[in-house]
Amino acid sequence: MRPINTTLIYVLASLSIPCCCFLGLGILLALPAYIIANNKMKQVEMNPEDFDPDDVRQLNTARTFALVTLIINGLNLLYSIYSIATTDWDVFWEEYQKALEQYQK
Repeated sequence: MRPINTTLIYVLASLSIPCCCFLGLGILLALPAYIIANNKMKQVEMNPEDFDPDDVRQLNTARTFALVTLIINGLNLLYSIYSIATTDWDVFWEEYQKALEQYQK
């Protein structure tokens, strides 16, 4: 039986969660995690007798986790794009200047 290592999937998906706070850029980590999980799942589907059922369950859980982080990051990315596209830049710069003045005091 061939082992399935899900560590990389979990690491990429976990690191994408804090990165989603930066305009949804965690999608750059969540997407590869999901692709890797899907590719491994395809290998399992081709030769299910070569893999331990417990490892397959762990892979399925890792794929689900990667999918959830991908969805969260995708939604945050879409919201960030919408927010940037609909922002009134004059109001934004006024708020920025006020915050900068308060910080300098």
